[in-house]
Amino acid sequence: MGPERILDLGLRMGPYGSRFHPLKKHSLSLAKLRAAPHGIDLGPMKPSLPGRLRNRSKRIQLAPELLVADVARLRAAFPDDAAPREGELLLIGRRHLRDNNSWMHNVPGLVKGRPRCTLMVHPDDASRIGLADGANATIRSRVGEVTVPVAVTADVMPGVVSLPHGYGHQRPGIRQQVASAHAGASINDLTDDQALDVVSGNAAFSGTPVQVRPA
Repeated sequence: MGPERILDLGLRMGPYGSRFHPLKKHSLSLAKLRAAPHGIDLGPMKPSLPGRLRNRSKRIQLAPELLVADVARLRAAFPDDAAPREGELLLIGRRHLRDNNSWMHNVPGLVKGRPRCTLMVHPDDASRIGLADGANATIRSRVGEVTVPVAVTADVMPGVVSLPHGYGHQRPGIRQQVASAHAGASINDLTDDQALDVVSGNAAFSGTPVQVRPA
């Protein structure tokens, strides 16, 4: 029962398979796929809704009660006119096109060029705090502290700073030489283990209160 046999069984038991019925001779199988290297035309697509919806209304629930009930709490937590407390900024994450996962940091062609583990800071905040583009800044949250280069940019709004996910390859036991040479800092050293999304119970990775100062 290797992977090819499992794939063949999936094709035979699927909507275009015979399900091993002796009278269905023109159904899909792995052998038939191999015999048609340019693909097999299965005909026009067939609608599957609302039959695939496993609820009484047979409608897609875009606003479940559980989420709607939480809107009032979110509005109170993040009012439209809210501003960070004095000396505080809100940290959010981001991902880069060439290194959206940490394993990509060990591929030389994907990490070449300017360092991308930078703290994006709005020019107004940079001027107020005394941060210079390219200089190092120290970011501190309730749970930790890291130091990274600054990228002054209007791509983030005032009061918000951004640090990319997937870095922090300087830890003991890391055996990826390329990634270790581009270690960066881990945003997980700053996110608060006590901050949770109420509805899902997941860790809240955005909007972490931090203080930023020149390193």
